[in-house]
Amino acid sequence: MLDKKFRIHLLGLPHTKTTLDFIACAYTMKVWKFCKMMEGRGHHLMHYGHEESNPMADENISVISSKEWDAVYGEHDYHSKQFTFDVEDDAYQTFYRNAIAEIEKRKQPGDIILPFWGHGVRPICDAFPDLITIEPGIGYSHGHWADFKVFESYAIYHAYGSLAGVGTCNQSWYDIVIPNYFDLTEFEYSDKKEDYFLFLGRVYDGKGLNIAIQVTEAIGAKLKVAGQLDAQYENYEWPDHVEFVGYAGVEDRKELMKGAIASFLASMYIEPFGGVQIENLLSGTPTITTDWGAFSENNIEGITGYRCRTFEDFVIAATNCKNGKIKSKDCRVYGEKFSLENIAPKYEQFFTNVSNIYSSSGWYDIKQPSLYTDAWLKAQGFTEAVDTPEVKKNLE
Repeated sequence: MLDKKFRIHLLGLPHTKTTLDFIACAYTMKVWKFCKMMEGRGHHLMHYGHEESNPMADENISVISSKEWDAVYGEHDYHSKQFTFDVEDDAYQTFYRNAIAEIEKRKQPGDIILPFWGHGVRPICDAFPDLITIEPGIGYSHGHWADFKVFESYAIYHAYGSLAGVGTCNQSWYDIVIPNYFDLTEFEYSDKKEDYFLFLGRVYDGKGLNIAIQVTEAIGAKLKVAGQLDAQYENYEWPDHVEFVGYAGVEDRKELMKGAIASFLASMYIEPFGGVQIENLLSGTPTITTDWGAFSENNIEGITGYRCRTFEDFVIAATNCKNGKIKSKDCRVYGEKFSLENIAPKYEQFFTNVSNIYSSSGWYDIKQPSLYTDAWLKAQGFTEAVDTPEVKKNLE
């Protein structure tokens, strides 16, 4: 753990509650998991959100009541359908107004604001130019604005830089990649698989559901589908080999993932991270993905699963998984790289680098050799195998 401690204002999402009941919203879960990740590390965490939110923060500040929230979103079934929201609606405007007032009461020089919903909560950040705004866990395709940005993968970081970044020398030292993070206690490892493949996520073809259905039909396998329905699948007649199990909460997700032969994540867009992929790996379940986006970084061909570009690729991948070609233990070991414990020091190091801009010599700040601690080395990506006195001596 680094010595420097931070005061952090965490902005929830106006259209959700920061609870595990909203597990289907990746951005809400980033808030929830971040609080748990940083709990007990000496930082002061202030969460702003729905009054029923319950993340592990030092302060849970209510900025929208159940009555106000229900008036806008109360009739929407977020378990069975995609989330709905509008930044101009009464819930958002109430959230903005009250969050600004509450931060004003608590702010101190050097405080950090984390807008996990990006530009969706930008009006709150814009009200505090005197504080440090850092966009964490960026996985959205537009609306980036903060001076300091944390991307979930090099895939989304490079997409943000675009081809213009290839021909110009204007990259920011303070745009960084820190991957998504996961609570290992929410997943159960198993190398005993049942007779089905899995698709878990937003139920629409953009996530490659149609591919999963076609591939499992081609090899004569069962497919379980879980998640929120997109409009195109609301009245869909599922084929005989497919079982739609609906919304999967924490426990349902755990059971589905640990029992699957493999999980399909054939996203048709450049996946910023694809957290479900790592969740499957933590369950000891191989992943069958497309060959772009973050999958090119995190799905290790032949080790954690397969990356595919043709229908034949998918069929071979599924057949290999069915025949036990991928080892569950390898999946789990790789997935553990993304544990809360492993990712927390990376955020702390970045917060320190950013705060140095305001409190010391910034980019030119030189650490003393004594600060090359085990936590610092791990934050830089050193493994335990090379985290030795010899390595630290060379750094000095």
